[in-house]
Amino acid sequence: MIPDEYLQTFVVECRELLEQMEEALLIVEQAAEDPEIINAIFRAAYTIKGSAGMFGIDHIVVFTHAAESVLDKVRSGDIAMSSVLAALFIEAHDHLSVLVEHVAEGSQAPEETDSHGKSLIEQLEACLGETATAQPDNSPPIVHQPKLEREQSEAVGTDLWHISLRFGPEVFRIGMDPFSFVRCLSSLGSIVELVTIIDAIPAAEEMDPETCYLGFEISFSSEADKLAINNIFNFVRSDCLIRILPPHSKASEYQRLIQELPEQEMRLGEILVKCGTLTPEELDNILRIQSARGDDPQRPIGEVLVEQQMVSPPVVEAALAKQQQVKDNKKSEANLIRVDAEKLDELINLVGELIIAGAGTNMIARRAGMADLMESTATLSRLVEEVRDSALALRMVQIGATFNRFQRVVRDVSKELGKDVDLVISGAETELDKTVVEKIGDPLTHLVRNSMDHGIEPAELRIARGKPAKGTLKLNAYHDAGSIVIEVSDDGGGLNKEKILAKAIERGLVSEGANLTDKEIYNLIFEAGFSTADAVSNLSGRGVGMDVVKRNIQALRGTVDLDSVEGQGSTIRIRLPLTLAIIDGFMVGVGNAAYVIPLDMVVECIELRAWASDEGDGQYLNLRGEVLPYRRLRDHFDKEGDLVQRENVVVVRYGEHKAGLVVDKLLGEFQTVIKPLGKLFKGEKSLGGFTILGNGEVALIVDVPGLMGQIEREKNIKMPAVAR
Repeated sequence: MIPDEYLQTFVVECRELLEQMEEALLIVEQAAEDPEIINAIFRAAYTIKGSAGMFGIDHIVVFTHAAESVLDKVRSGDIAMSSVLAALFIEAHDHLSVLVEHVAEGSQAPEETDSHGKSLIEQLEACLGETATAQPDNSPPIVHQPKLEREQSEAVGTDLWHISLRFGPEVFRIGMDPFSFVRCLSSLGSIVELVTIIDAIPAAEEMDPETCYLGFEISFSSEADKLAINNIFNFVRSDCLIRILPPHSKASEYQRLIQELPEQEMRLGEILVKCGTLTPEELDNILRIQSARGDDPQRPIGEVLVEQQMVSPPVVEAALAKQQQVKDNKKSEANLIRVDAEKLDELINLVGELIIAGAGTNMIARRAGMADLMESTATLSRLVEEVRDSALALRMVQIGATFNRFQRVVRDVSKELGKDVDLVISGAETELDKTVVEKIGDPLTHLVRNSMDHGIEPAELRIARGKPAKGTLKLNAYHDAGSIVIEVSDDGGGLNKEKILAKAIERGLVSEGANLTDKEIYNLIFEAGFSTADAVSNLSGRGVGMDVVKRNIQALRGTVDLDSVEGQGSTIRIRLPLTLAIIDGFMVGVGNAAYVIPLDMVVECIELRAWASDEGDGQYLNLRGEVLPYRRLRDHFDKEGDLVQRENVVVVRYGEHKAGLVVDKLLGEFQTVIKPLGKLFKGEKSLGGFTILGNGEVALIVDVPGLMGQIEREKNIKMPAVAR
C-alpha cells in the first residue's frame, strides 16, 4: 500500500502541473504554434505519467501516454498544432484533472468518466493514425551479469543518458517495486541497455528477503530533460544512490538554457541545477567531495564537476559567464515574504483603533490649549496616517490575476454558444483591496457570461451588420476619485430600450407613461427576475443573476450601472471603494449630529446663499454656470436642532455626476475607520457605515452614490455629467 504522504505529494504535484498545462494550452489555442509552450505542455504530461506509473495508477498512465504521444509528434513537427487539436488537449486536461481528484479522494471514477476517457483516447489515437490502444513500452532489453565495469567517460562520450542506480535496503518495506522505476523510465524514452547489479547480495544464510540488494546501470535514449528523469526517483531518492550523466548532445541545450535564466544572483551550482544539468542531490554530493579533499585553498566547484565528469567544460564556462553577467548587471530588488492574510486583517484593525485613540488625544490637546502637546499630537497624527497608508498598501493586490481567470471562461462559453469571441484585458496592474478582489470574482463571471450570451451576436448576424465575425469582450480597470472602476464591455447588438420598457411595464416594475431616462431603462435589467431572453438556455433566460450581481456589489459599498448603444454594444461599469477598512473623510455637522463624507468625493465647499435657486419642486445650484441639484441633509435624515443662519454646500462628485449636499457646519478632514451598520439600517441606502470619534461619539458615513441615486430618482432628473 502506498503511504498517504507520498500519495499526497503526487496529488499536489499533479495539480500544479495541470494548472501550468491549462495556461499553456489556452495560449496555444489562441496563438501561433510556439515550440517552447508545446515543450512545457509535453513536460507536464510525461511528468504526471511518470509519477502515476511509480504508484501503479495505471489508468492515469494509459490516458496520459495517449496525450503525450500526440504531443511528441507535435513537438517533432509531424503533426501541426491547430485550434481543434488544442481543444482536444484541453478536454484531455479536464479529464485528467477529474482522474487526479478521484485519486485524491480515494474514490473510483464512475463508469461515465471511464467511458469519456476511452473516447478521448480514441480521438487522440486518431491523430496518430493508430487503432490499437496506446500503451507505454514496458519491456526494455535486460542483460544480467554479476558486475558492471564501465568507465564514466564511455557513458559521457555517447549520445545516451547513463543512469547509475543503487537501491536502499528499505525499498521493499515502503512498498516500492524497483522494476517499476524502469517501467516509468521507459515511458520517457528508450532503454538501450540495462545491467542488473547483484554484487551487494550476501550469502544465502545472511539474506533478508525484505531487504533490497539490487542496483541498475542503464543506457537510456530520450529527449527528456534531466529534471524529468530525476523526478521518476522522487520517492526513493533519500534511500538510494542515484547518478544521472547526460549525453554530449545536451551541452548546447544547457548553454542556451543558462543564457535564458532570469537575472538573479546565484552560485555556480545553483545555476547548473536551474538549467537542469545537475540535480540538487548531485550538487550536495559534489560539495561533500569538495569538502572531503581538504585542499587549501579549496578547489573551485567547477573544476571538481569537470574532473568527476558530471558536467562538461563548455557548460561550466557558460554558467561562469552567466554568473559574471548577473554581477555586472545586478539591480536591487525588493525582498518578498509571505504573510498570512489574517495577520494583515489584525494589523488593519489595530491601526483603526490607533486612529480612534489618536483622535481622542488630539481633542484633549485642543481642549488643554497646550502648544507643546498640540504639536506632539500633530506629529503623532501624521505618523499614524503614514502607518495607515503602509498597512493598507500591504492589502492591495493587482486585479490582473482575477481578469486572467476569464480566459478559460470566455473560451468555454464561446464553444458552448458557437461564437468566436476575443477577450481583451487592460488595466491589469490596477490595485485594490484583497478582500474586494476575493468577492468580485463571481459577479464578474456572471457579467462576462451574460455579455457573451445576450450581447455578442452570432457570426452570421455580425457579418450582415457589417461587423467582424469575431466578437470582442473587454475587461478594463482604472482608478477614479478614490474608487476603482471595472468595466465589462462588448461590441454586440446593445440593448433594445423599447423591449426592456415593455417587459418592465408588463411585470409592474414601472407605470405606463413613466418618463424614464435611457440609463434608468437600461438599469431595469438589474431588477429581480427581470429577463428579456426569448428562450431559456444553460447560461441565461431565467431572470436570475443580474439582481444578485447588484446585491453583491452593493454589499461591497459599490454601484453598478449600464450604458448601451443599440447595434454597437454595451458597457457595464462597476465602481468599488479601494478599501473597505479606513478612508480619509470630511466631517460635517447637521443639527446635533456629525456625518462623514469620503474626502475623495469632495470637490469643493461653498456658501449656499450665493448660489441657490428654488424653482417649483426642484432645488438647484448655479455654480459658475453649471447647474447642480442639491439636497439638505437636515431634511433627508430628518434631523432636529436649531437652524443656522449660514448654510454650506459640500459639492460631491461620483463617477460622471456631481451634486451638492447642504450642511450646517464644516468640521474638516478626519481619518475614518469604517464600521458596518447593523441590520436595523439595512434598508437605508444613504448610509455606508459609521465611525467612532475621538470623544467616543458616533458619526454616520454618508453613502454618496446611494444618496445621489435617491436624489436622481426622487426628482426624476438626469444628473449633469462631468468630464473624467
